[in-house]
Amino acid sequence: MFSALACMAVAIYFEARAEPIVGQFAVANVIMNRVWDERYPDEICEVVKQGKLYSKPTGKVVINQCQFSFYCDGKSDSPEDMEAFQVAIEISRNIQAGVWYDPTEGATHYHSIEITPVWAKTKTRVVRIENHVFYRWEENKPDRSKNVNDSKSATWILPSQSKT
Repeated sequence: MFSALACMAVAIYFEARAEPIVGQFAVANVIMNRVWDERYPDEICEVVKQGKLYSKPTGKVVINQCQFSFYCDGKSDSPEDMEAFQVAIEISRNIQAGVWYDPTEGATHYHSIEITPVWAKTKTRVVRIENHVFYRWEENKPDRSKNVNDSKSATWILPSQSKT
């Protein structure tokens, strides 16, 4: 069983490792916004692993039918670029410690600029960050009051910035 830190870090890595730091934070914020939204599971790992099941007893997901595409694309979920994975771990650690701002303004959805999913018409487009477009529901926005440290002036210490 993965910890919340690991679940989020793996999601950041596979969904956004080629994106700038702000794009990686944006993906992490979508995960947290879903955790805080009553329409989604309350736990980070459950949000990341959410998808259609073949059958409830087996718990296997249908290929390419997950909320986060990396989780059910049939490919390995083991990071190979350890430097990029370490950055994802630090972003996950910061997000879960409450040290961040949300560049997505409450987004619960995003997609690659290469596609336009059917659901995009039913959400409010918030921002494009590099190769991802972020959206939010307008009704029943996530309850961000669960995080008391939401700050646009947050400072993040990532591995490449650490002083040794």
